[in-house]
Amino acid sequence: MTDAATNMRLKLPITCFILQIILIILFGAVVKYDHETDAKAWHNMTESGHSNYDNDFYYRYPSFQDVHVMIFVGFGFLMTFLQRYGFSSVGFNFVIAALALQWATLMQGFLHGLHGGKIEIGVESMINADFCTGSVLISFGAVLGKTSPVQLLIMAMFEVTLFAVNEFILLSALGAKDAGGSMTIHTFGAYFGLMVTRILYRPNLDKSKHKNSSVYHSDLFAMIGTLYLWMFWPSFNSAITAHGDDQHRTALNTYYSLAACTLSTYAMSSLTAHDGKLDMVHIQNAALAGGVAAGTAGEMMLTPFGSMIVGFLAGIISVLGFKYLSPILEEKLKIQDTCGVHNLHGMPGVLGAIVGAVTAALATRDIYGDGLKDVFPDVAKGDVEASFQGVRQAISLAVTLGIALLGGLIVGFILKLPVFGAPPDTLCFEDDVYWEVPGDEAGHEDQLTTVRTEESEKLNS
Repeated sequence: MTDAATNMRLKLPITCFILQIILIILFGAVVKYDHETDAKAWHNMTESGHSNYDNDFYYRYPSFQDVHVMIFVGFGFLMTFLQRYGFSSVGFNFVIAALALQWATLMQGFLHGLHGGKIEIGVESMINADFCTGSVLISFGAVLGKTSPVQLLIMAMFEVTLFAVNEFILLSALGAKDAGGSMTIHTFGAYFGLMVTRILYRPNLDKSKHKNSSVYHSDLFAMIGTLYLWMFWPSFNSAITAHGDDQHRTALNTYYSLAACTLSTYAMSSLTAHDGKLDMVHIQNAALAGGVAAGTAGEMMLTPFGSMIVGFLAGIISVLGFKYLSPILEEKLKIQDTCGVHNLHGMPGVLGAIVGAVTAALATRDIYGDGLKDVFPDVAKGDVEASFQGVRQAISLAVTLGIALLGGLIVGFILKLPVFGAPPDTLCFEDDVYWEVPGDEAGHEDQLTTVRTEESEKLNS
């Protein structure tokens, strides 16, 4: 099923080799261990009274493991709902993530972690690189089934760069707070991907419409991704917050937001169906929206009550988006959002950013006590009022949307170049274009039927 345009025999190896060699050279030139990873630096610290168990590894690595599982298993399997695109969903997710986390280490390091001209890396930089990778995988969901692996790798390189720039503007220049990434990860990734898929719009995609759907077992595989993401989302939102009450509070707020979101998702899924039956698409995606919406305000004094309200609203918004908004976006705006990332990441991300702005504007020392300096250091020092911190948060949302949409516009036009080997309209959502597939299900069933017939004839004779 591969023709000259989609053949990856040279395109993919050349792209992978060149990108990886460049990364190796850059790592060799500018990357080094941080003081908690370097043998000499760390043992100088332990000699001055530090214990080996004070190393950040023991505090951060459990959270890193959870985030890492989300990136490679959660996101990968969440996208296996397409009936003939399972290899590509998990396989392309794998290679995109492997590239993006390396490039993210460099881009985030250049902007955040330069020390004497070198990028110092440790377990926290690994977590931040995975966060950046998560944003790329969100965009991957929007273009799922309609792009080649080379297009996806090129998109990842550009998006990681823009992600790092946006993150630097929000967290360093504007002084916004976004521990769980409602803005920097989810809103950015969703709207970047939506703009890319708009530029890559295919007017004749209906030729592959019969493959842009699920079957029973593919939806079960996708639920594996959902459950991994759902279980580990408290770790995702709390992974890089300050040790102590901040991290504890973030995990708790996310936990209850997800629980409330799940109940509202089931309710809305049944309510919006004419026969009251649940839609697995809603359950796979909208039940996670509470984690997205709790991202920005998770470390703030949102309260369990407030986090449950946020999750409850996120589930409702997400299901309504899948049911009513996605068809409008495709028909009117020509946005072919394969995974519905606008409903899971886009709208809940914006909701999370708004909740973060309101919560920040209401922060007082009476509520936070001495903990105010961890969450809002500028407010604690008296440099800004809490109300202005809320304005910062709102401005950050606008900046994120602007960079995501403009960046997606430019990258989308780059990816339209025919050299990248995009699949034709008739072969979208099809593994056979880029993978050696061991045999389709229909052929397998025919073989089984033949075997059974032959065995029956032997027994009768």
